[in-house]
Amino acid sequence: MFGLAFLIVACGSGSDSRRFGLTPTGGAINLYTLTNGKGMEVKISDYGGIVTSLKVPDRTGISVDVVLGFDSLDGYLKPGPYFGAIIGRYGNRIAHGKFSLDGVEYTLAKNNGENSLHGGIRGFDKRVWTVTSHSGQSLQLTYLSKDGEEGFPGNLLTTVTYTLTSANDLRIDYAATTDKATVVNLTNHSYFNLAGQGTGDVLGHQVTIVADRFTPVDKTLIPTGELRNVAGTPFDFRQPHTIGERINANDEQLMLGKGYDHNFVLNRHSAGLELAARVIEPKTGRVLEVLTTQPGVQFYTANTLGPALAGKDGKVYGPHSAFCLETQHFPDSPNKPDFPSVVLKKGDHYLTTTVYRFSTESGE
Repeated sequence: MFGLAFLIVACGSGSDSRRFGLTPTGGAINLYTLTNGKGMEVKISDYGGIVTSLKVPDRTGISVDVVLGFDSLDGYLKPGPYFGAIIGRYGNRIAHGKFSLDGVEYTLAKNNGENSLHGGIRGFDKRVWTVTSHSGQSLQLTYLSKDGEEGFPGNLLTTVTYTLTSANDLRIDYAATTDKATVVNLTNHSYFNLAGQGTGDVLGHQVTIVADRFTPVDKTLIPTGELRNVAGTPFDFRQPHTIGERINANDEQLMLGKGYDHNFVLNRHSAGLELAARVIEPKTGRVLEVLTTQPGVQFYTANTLGPALAGKDGKVYGPHSAFCLETQHFPDSPNKPDFPSVVLKKGDHYLTTTVYRFSTESGE
């Protein structure tokens, strides 16, 4: 039925995994650790494929956790902000929870006002994934989303592979096949604070986004269909700007999003990996570069977190305590024929890659 092989591979004897908790139905959830011997460590749950911890060294070699999250599975079981999760079957919003494909209208679960967000009420972030392989630096997860799940057509077999390289890259490879035409838009929803999770806001982080255009939104954060030039707007990150520099500007789009919560149209020149964004945290020297094969990236500044959300290590998360760079196709693409297509047909392969590359730069 599928073009992708579905082979369960036993975890290696040297694999590092531990019990993370139980689902409400008593299912065991595990946490898997990847290390690279270069100061980086990643912990990933088979519930939602969630990156629960990501430790990265600063310019002095001290590693701290730079992603927001919860200490236990219980925090992730509740409705929340999608910390670190695999997002699917469709990342971002679909207007009015409806789209048409091959002459058939499909109605989706609505979980964001009148819109469908991040796959619906129980998207891929709320599903238990099967671990098909695990080594010290790689974890492969597979999930079969059945025809009609959250309203989407087709049995969709998805494989997500996390790889932590010796070059301090966290690489995520996404693959999927279907037995019926459907729409697919997969991403990861990690919330980053390069100074360390729970250390305050990220308004001093310096951001560059390789995009001449962005997709403005209406009051429900659905793209209008316009591809607007960033020149002369607070959305021009072609040169580095701190997040806080213009976030409170008198700009309609910023007011609609309560900050940055917008898709940027990347300046792509090939089908391969290309730089999408670069973020620097000046105090620690940590640098994050995001490379992707995707046409867009959602820049979100955690505008609605908190005001006092309890996270890991007793830390409290408030608005702007992190940022997200969600590589993706554009929001509401199934209803926007001029946007790049998100249709996956039987016999075709969905293949995308995103790399989160970490490094440091010296202080002044």
